[in-house]
Amino acid sequence: MSTHVADIAPPAGFTFNQFLIVADEPLLFHCGPRSLFASVSSAVAAILPLDRLRWISFGHIEADECGAMNLWLEAAPQAQVVYSPLGCNISVNDLADRAPRALGEDEVMDLGGKSVRLVPTPHVPHGWEAQMLYEETTATLFCGDVFTQVGDGEAVTASDIVPAAMAAEDMFGATSLTPDTAPTLRRLADLAPSLLAVMHGSSFRGDGAETLRRLADEYERRLNVAATR
Repeated sequence: MSTHVADIAPPAGFTFNQFLIVADEPLLFHCGPRSLFASVSSAVAAILPLDRLRWISFGHIEADECGAMNLWLEAAPQAQVVYSPLGCNISVNDLADRAPRALGEDEVMDLGGKSVRLVPTPHVPHGWEAQMLYEETTATLFCGDVFTQVGDGEAVTASDIVPAAMAAEDMFGATSLTPDTAPTLRRLADLAPSLLAVMHGSSFRGDGAETLRRLADEYERRLNVAATR
């Protein structure tokens, strides 16, 4: 599900994307802000009844990631948020109206026909509790704000998204640039994803490992430049 908001980063605008994993126990990645709940929930309902939703997750604690979390929990009485133990302890246990399920580092959860692995990514791109999910059946990495792009591009592209991601970084400065940024991206590359599911902008289908490594190289270069100033 994708919503283009023209007033953010004009004139290109900005997209907010949510991803539904259709399985025996469906999972929604990204809740969206509360202001988009009506339209996003309507889009999900066109795919499956909202009360079938079983799991909810997101990349970090931020309004566009989890602002509508409790609205989803209300609409789907059997649903639970699934998040890392750290994220549960510092935020989700308090924020969520229903107790979340804590999933450990690299722990795999069977959804029935799909399976997701939780990958903690502290401060990548931002947030102490940042995380990603890797869906093993389709080799899809739900990478949140990594590879953010402005504009209203196609849903999935095979074109290079690194230049557009770095242009957005120049615009927003949203990534925590630390000595761990590039190594974390390279660890994600070792998963060899064939689809990078991006929260803002076009998702990428192709050699996800090579794309992640090139992004890591660019952030490493920027860190080295910053260190010499």
